[in-house]
Amino acid sequence: GTGSRMKLAHTRAMLRAALSGALDRGKFTQDPIFGFQVPASVPEVPDGVLTPRSTWPDPKGYDAQARKLATMFRENFEQYRAEVPAEVAAAGPVV
Repeated sequence: GTGSRMKLAHTRAMLRAALSGALDRGKFTQDPIFGFQVPASVPEVPDGVLTPRSTWPDPKGYDAQARKLATMFRENFEQYRAEVPAEVAAAGPVV
């Protein structure tokens, strides 16, 4: 694949921020494919690494891989669809 793992120091800083409530007052954007909320900033973490698309040298390549992953997720989720509430099923990725 393309890219690399996030630095452990950044992961730890994000966990500290989430557990301490530091993110409660922050601004967020919604990921257009996966729907999760992405903080605009986290103490001790460069803003550029918070949006995975911006870390790829080819944004269109990221988009293609994100759509592929979202499709795989939705296809795999079908085996559980009958067992979960409709609002849970609706919360999945948009492809």
